[in-house]
Amino acid sequence: MKLRTVLFFFTSINITIFICSCEKDQFPTQEKEISIPQRIQDTIYSDAQLQEVLDEELDIIELVKKDYIKDVSGMNVEKENPKKIYIHYMPWFQSKNFDGYWGQHWTMANMNPENSDKNGKQEIASYYYPIIGPYSSSDPDLQEYHFLMMKLAGIDGVIFDWYGNKNLHDYENIKNATESFINILEDLDFDFSIMYEDRVAMHAYNQQLSSSIIEAAQEDLQYINDTYFSSPNYIKYNDKNLLFVFGPHHITTQQEWDTIFDILPTENRPDFLTLWGANDLVGQNATGEFLWIAQDHLNAHEYYYNTYDVESMITVGSSYPGFKSFYEEGGWQAGINSWIIDHIQGQTFAETLNYTHHELSDFIQIITWNDFGEGTMIEPTQEFGFTYLQLLQQYTGVEYTASDLNVALELYQTRKKFQNNTLAQKYLDRTYKYIKNQNLERADKIIKAVNRFL
Repeated sequence: MKLRTVLFFFTSINITIFICSCEKDQFPTQEKEISIPQRIQDTIYSDAQLQEVLDEELDIIELVKKDYIKDVSGMNVEKENPKKIYIHYMPWFQSKNFDGYWGQHWTMANMNPENSDKNGKQEIASYYYPIIGPYSSSDPDLQEYHFLMMKLAGIDGVIFDWYGNKNLHDYENIKNATESFINILEDLDFDFSIMYEDRVAMHAYNQQLSSSIIEAAQEDLQYINDTYFSSPNYIKYNDKNLLFVFGPHHITTQQEWDTIFDILPTENRPDFLTLWGANDLVGQNATGEFLWIAQDHLNAHEYYYNTYDVESMITVGSSYPGFKSFYEEGGWQAGINSWIIDHIQGQTFAETLNYTHHELSDFIQIITWNDFGEGTMIEPTQEFGFTYLQLLQQYTGVEYTASDLNVALELYQTRKKFQNNTLAQKYLDRTYKYIKNQNLERADKIIKAVNRFL
């Protein structure tokens, strides 16, 4: 098996990255030097060139309206590295400008995004700040931006953190936001799966929304089966749907899980993956485990691969950029997760992404795209720019660069700048189609033309 390795050497200005696609124990053969990109300046096209682009696209918009031009299905990104990369995703954010209020994952107990510093940086419950500012998970512009970024980095799909189907706490908001992603997922031909939090079944029972914890979990499983498993983009492994559980922590016997899974016909039973070291809590219902971030960092990886049955169970490696929880400072839980794994400007991500035993895993889960509260996000931030996505581009072997990521970022920013301009949005819809069809140069020209003339 060929391993794709990314080695990092850090200086005060640049990150030097050695890339190789080689057999184990061979040396890297290619050196690339990158730095976090600045925004591309709009100076490379003349007024006449950009006006011509707008005129051409206006004609195309009319042809599409008359159904003379058909949209291309999906976004087929070629990767040199065949290893599947899925990313853990938090669909739990609300913003005042989209939802009418700031959700608790931006505020926790004591932060107020209405407050901002002299540079316009809003007060949020995180040590890190998204490059686009705090957002709503339900915003279609946000969903387009996130998933285009993922595609351009070689990510194959997302694993949604999911809290059941009950109207309890913010769980229903999370469920609705998750489902609002389905259209963009299917349009980009992007895969997804569900990671169930079994504690929500206990909460549903405690609030008398179900007659028992087991019944609450059955209702959630039935909902997952009816709503998500039917999607053509739901992640399958060996022709079976993959369902994850973060734990389990509250339903912890094989007999209980037998009863829960009995509500599904045998042919619909998914491959069920537990947190590492927990498959004995569900017995024969478990078909695999996934590794997760832990305080002892790489020692957890070593233990996982040395003690886990990689031959007969589905094996999921993990990679993460670091860990720095805001929970205590945000007033949620004093003393919890007080440990830190330093980001080291990308080195932590490199050493977990390249961990020796990843060749033993069936696929890798990136932890996470956007858990700002725990500081495990790889989405672009003010602190790290595109660093993590550039490293993924190197690892997955896609042909894209930081400049391409910048096009997707500028599409989002331009949508927000012209959010009340119908004509501009039509042009930007065309921009999305060009990125999807991997014509980044044309997409860039349209964005620049819209910003210059509209």
